[in-house]
This record gives sequence, C-alpha cells and structure tokens, in this order.
Amino acid sequence: MRIKFFSRIKRFCLFENERMDPRSTKIINFRIHLMKNIVYYFLLISILLFDRPCNAQASNGKSKNVQFEKHVITNDFISEGVATGDVNKDGKIDIIAGAYWFEAPEWKRHEIAKGETFSVNDGYSNSFLNYSMDVNRDGWTDLIRIDFPGKAAMWHENPKNKNGYWKEHLVYPSVGNESPAFVDVNGDGNMDLLCADPDNKKMVWVRAPVSQKEKSWSASVISTDSLRGTNRFTHGLGFGDVNLDNRPDVLIKDGWWEAPADPRQTNWEFHAADFGEDCSQMYTMDLDGDGDKDVISASAHKYGIWWHEQKRTATGKITWERHGINNEFSQTHGLALVDINGDGHPDLVTGKRYFAHNGHDPGSGEPAVLYWFEFKPGKEPTWIPHKIDDNSGVGLQVVARDITKDKLVDIVMANKKGVFLFEQLKH
Repeated sequence: MRIKFFSRIKRFCLFENERMDPRSTKIINFRIHLMKNIVYYFLLISILLFDRPCNAQASNGKSKNVQFEKHVITNDFISEGVATGDVNKDGKIDIIAGAYWFEAPEWKRHEIAKGETFSVNDGYSNSFLNYSMDVNRDGWTDLIRIDFPGKAAMWHENPKNKNGYWKEHLVYPSVGNESPAFVDVNGDGNMDLLCADPDNKKMVWVRAPVSQKEKSWSASVISTDSLRGTNRFTHGLGFGDVNLDNRPDVLIKDGWWEAPADPRQTNWEFHAADFGEDCSQMYTMDLDGDGDKDVISASAHKYGIWWHEQKRTATGKITWERHGINNEFSQTHGLALVDINGDGHPDLVTGKRYFAHNGHDPGSGEPAVLYWFEFKPGKEPTWIPHKIDDNSGVGLQVVARDITKDKLVDIVMANKKGVFLFEQLKH
C-alpha cells in the first residue's frame, strides 16, 4: 500500500519534460524525498490531532461529570419550603427554612419565629414555600413564608442583626394553589406573588411594595371564574409566554390565561388545554426547536414528568401533544428549570416529595431521590437522568443557584427529611 502510494506521488510530482529527460534524476529524487517527508509529517500531525484522547463531552458525546457534595443542614422536619440570601450581610449566602435561618458557612441555626419540629408521618408544617426578597427596601433580606394552602402568606422583616423574632407583616390573606410563584408579572423588575384566592374564588397576582413609603401589597384579578384554579389545593401553576406576544401568560393544568397589554386588567382570556394530571411548577420553553413554546410539567403525587408539544391546526388553532420524560419515581412536587452543567441548555431538577400525603401516594415508601435531568435539544428532545441522592428528595420547591460563589449551580431543598444543600463540586 505504501509502495503504491509513494509511486503515485513520484508519478505526479514530475513535470512532463522531466519524465522524458534522464538528466532530471537528481531533481526528481530530491522532490520525491521532499514529498516523503511532507507526507510523513502530515500523517504524524494527523495522529496527534485526531487520535489523542479528549474530554468526554467532546470525544464521545457524553456529558461532563457533574458531582455534588451533600451537606445535611438539619434532619428535623421544619419546613417544605426553602429560600436563600445573605441574611446578616457578611457576604455569604445563608439558608432560610420556615422559622429558622442557617448561617453560612457552618450553618448555625437562628430563630426567625418560634421554632417547631413537625410530625413526619401524620402532619404538615406551617411553611410550604419560602421566598427571599428585600420587601421594605431597607437593604436587608426578608423572608416571605407561604403557609398551608388557603392560609395567609406573611413576610418576616429582617431585624438587621438585632436579637429577637422577626416582625410579621401580611402579604395576602388567603393563598391557594400548591405551587404559588414569585414572578415579575408586570415587567417592572420586581417579584410579585402569583396564586389563587380560594376564599374569594379568584386567580390573582399581588404586587409587592415598590418603595419604602408603600407599606401594603396590592392585588389584581386575573380571573373571577370560580371553577378554574381557585381551589386551595389546586395543583400546577406556571408563568410564561405561550403565544409569543412578548407578554408572559399564566398556566394551570387545565389551560392558560392570555396576558393582556395591561396585566392589571381583570378577567384575562382563558384558553382551555389539557396539560395532564395534578402537577407542580410548570414551565414554557421551545423544546423541539420549531419556534413555539412547549410546556413542562411533573406529577405532584403520582408518577410522571412530561413535556407538552405545542402544535397548530390548519386554521391556526393551538393543540398540545404530551410526551413522557421520566416515570421512575413519584411525588415530583417541586421542579426547577436551570442550567446545571453550564452548556447553555436549561435542565430539570426534581425528586420525590417524601411522604407528601403521609404515605398515601403511589410509591410513597420508595427512596426519597433527587435527580437532575440533562436536556438535549432537538426535533425529538431528550433528558438524561442523573441521580444526585437517594435520601433527601424535594419539598414543594427546589432552589437551584450558586450558594458558594464558585460560579456553579448548587441545590437547596427542605422537606420531611430535613434541610439539605447539595454543593456542586469543581472538576
């Protein structure tokens, strides 16, 4: 093979008159020697470039090895919601769960209100979801605590490193839906509360104070239809631009409300849709690259994580086709959409809400797993499951953000197993 190869080189390296003229032998031999050296070095460079081992993602299509270190903040059942923020202004991100905040980096426990440890087998806490924000614009991180569905939501005022319980203030008197959200409804850069009002059978969004002078939260009504999403135990809530008009809409499992130009307008137009069974947080995203927004949901108490493909009929009517993502574990009552591995594609983080209905849900006795699902976009998108832990799970929400300030996404959660931090490790 090599002889034929170099003979071809020899034949094509010569000019026509040199093939005919024997006096050109020295020139010919020089050119042949030169070409052999060129080919040799070309082959050597090719071997070095293409046969050398590369990182896993580049060489074999596999994802990089994302690893987490588990930190047990407490094994007490104190909350099923969790939040983060620099509570004492020491430059470190602390963890807040129910009546306590845990001071980084040693996670020393401090009381926000009178603490209580709740029963795992037959009870619930008074802290279903937690959010942190500077409510009164004084530069200090406050806590917003969502209680049992239907009860009042309160915010706890940071005492600025002074001793004692944090002062409580009302956010809204009756907060329904088991996944109330803090999102920017009116686009002013401030987080608002999105929820049901089960006492008055309405869907509402509640604007936070926008100045130190403003003391109260103000509600705007999305819908007065008492049959749509107004039960205190309604499952499934999302916020995203379904119809690509640059106005985020509000989703429940039975459809979506189309946001008007002014979100303070009452009775947004409702579009019925089937987004499956009772779910947790819902997200909109173009998952299959066709230019429209699809929907992600996860079962709150049974098995299943899905994506709902948006399609259009010949007349332009929006329809939805459901596809499965995973059904290996149940009770995915908290779901986050976040880029875990830094590849530019938002992934899913979820797990089992341990003993969500005190042992009465399907699979309630199975391990309390925590997973992240690596998103691979395409016409037929896929999610690669990665198990993080099998003795923690999730609560009613998942906080996924950089806690340790190393530019890697960490995961924080609270449920009946306790409060946990999963620190993503550097390679």
